[in-house]
Amino acid sequence: MNTQTYNIQEARTHLSRLLKDVASGADVIIAKAGKPMARMSRIEASGLKIRFGILKGKARVSEDFDAPLPDDLLSEFEANRCGS
Repeated sequence: MNTQTYNIQEARTHLSRLLKDVASGADVIIAKAGKPMARMSRIEASGLKIRFGILKGKARVSEDFDAPLPDDLLSEFEANRCGS
């Protein structure tokens, strides 16, 4: 569709119609004293949907996941953190 330009008063008066046009894919420019001030355009829906529970029964957390690290492994992390 094409782009239409409306002054502020026209946009106020016909906002519902303009929104229908935008939903159909048109771009609408709102102007003040002939100078473009704003653009209305359709927001495309995101194709990404969150699916909760998709890994239910497939992932397992061990009983000791929050246990302290062994001293040798912990010292490796601390050495790398200090830049040694």
